[in-house]
Amino acid sequence: MTATASADETGAVRTSHPAAPLSFTPAPGAAPAPRMILAQAAHEVRLMLRNPEQLLLTIVIPALMMVLFAGESLIATDGPGKRIDFYAPGLFGAAVLSTAFTGLAIATGFERRYGVLKRMGATPLPRWGLIVAKALCVLCVEAIQVALLSVIALAMGWKPHGDPLAVVLLVVLATATFAGLGMLMAGTLRAEATLGLANFVFLLLLAGGGVIIPLSKFPSGVRHVLDALPISALTNGLRDVLQHGAALPWANVGILAAWAVAAIAAAARTFKWE
Repeated sequence: MTATASADETGAVRTSHPAAPLSFTPAPGAAPAPRMILAQAAHEVRLMLRNPEQLLLTIVIPALMMVLFAGESLIATDGPGKRIDFYAPGLFGAAVLSTAFTGLAIATGFERRYGVLKRMGATPLPRWGLIVAKALCVLCVEAIQVALLSVIALAMGWKPHGDPLAVVLLVVLATATFAGLGMLMAGTLRAEATLGLANFVFLLLLAGGGVIIPLSKFPSGVRHVLDALPISALTNGLRDVLQHGAALPWANVGILAAWAVAAIAAAARTFKWE
């Protein structure tokens, strides 16, 4: 480019230079980690809620169980009071179990089989970010479940007691436990084996974890074993708080915390992404 000269009214010569052309330099890079995690979590929630099988497992079945078992005298409950006061906390536990364990294990198992996890490993989202996103997805779906079940229970005459923060702590610890167990199963077994085993364990824990059948109905020797299960600790703790208005049930919190540490550690050591 060349400069041009021009004279003004006084005769002075001024030299003007043309403007330099604009230059655009690409600046590729990943978005901040929190933004990627939130975007992935929102995507995971949409996928789960759009899947008819997952929707049946996480939303429809717990709601039907609430109406069926709380409304009909199919199984005798512990002590006096309304049936809904016994079944509402138990079915909250069933909802957490269905989402954090069964649903997460099955979905992750098939993602691993079809190479989704392998392809995700090539994206800027770190693997720990994917795990955090899945955990956020589970918590979001659980919030929807608990809200729906609470509306149904309140319509059926449920009157909760206790400290909501104690309920939140129990649910968070149980979610960590069941998510760890689900990832452990999905990361070590074939997808078809995970599908069958996760559903089988879900049914076993419903029957033996105090969700539907009171643990007092079992022999004393068996009950001591069942009391140590994470689903039993969750349902017992929720009933202590919501049904009996107790303070934070430290024994059940301790059981869930121990299970959470063991499950997450085992999943971290054995999980295979491909």
